[in-house]
Formats: sequence, C-alpha cells, structure tokens
Amino acid sequence: EVQLQASGGGLVQAGGSLRLSCAASGFTFDDYAIGWFRQAPGKEREGVSCISSSDGTTYYADSVKGRFTISSDNAKNTVYLQMGSLKPEDTAIYYCNAVIMGVNYWGQGTLVTVSS
Repeated sequence: EVQLQASGGGLVQAGGSLRLSCAASGFTFDDYAIGWFRQAPGKEREGVSCISSSDGTTYYADSVKGRFTISSDNAKNTVYLQMGSLKPEDTAIYYCNAVIMGVNYWGQGTLVTVSS
C-alpha cells in the first residue's frame, strides 16, 4: 500500500524557517519523483517543488525559488522541504504527492501558518 506521511508544519513568524518531511512507503522510492503542493484557504492547490529521487533533478515554483530547498534521503525514503524566509502568503496546508503508474497519491497534509 502506497503511503505518504507529511509532517513538520507549525506556526512560525514571518522570516522564519520550517522543515517539512514526507515519509514514503509501499513503492520503490528511487523510481519516482516526489512533489510538494500547497493549498491556501479559498485558493486552488498549487505545485511548490518536486524532486526526482533517481537523479536529484528539482523543480521550484517561482514564488518559492531561492527560499525553499527540496532534498531526498533515499536511505530513509523521505523527502524534505526546507522553507526559509517565510512569508504570510506561504500559509497553507502542504501536501506531498507521488504519481505511481498513473495514480495520484497524496499525503494527509501538514499545516504551515506564517504570522506577520
């Protein structure tokens, strides 16, 4: 059974940092990319970043470039999202995602709240 377990959210002041984790199980981690999405209140879910676990290729949305860093620990089947210089507009529920054999899998989400 594919499972994605997101954690690490919390309340932080603007300018602060948080590190999110996505622990994956039930599939061959090295074969797939893992992505982070977020959904703010009243807004659509948007892609934030993703990483290929096989070759480390990364992608960042323009809104987070230079502030967020995605990484993976293949030994732990875990993807991290290091978030820095956080802004109130980063407030959202953050979800990790994997598309495996054409099926979208989502973690349960972790809430990040950035106070001004």
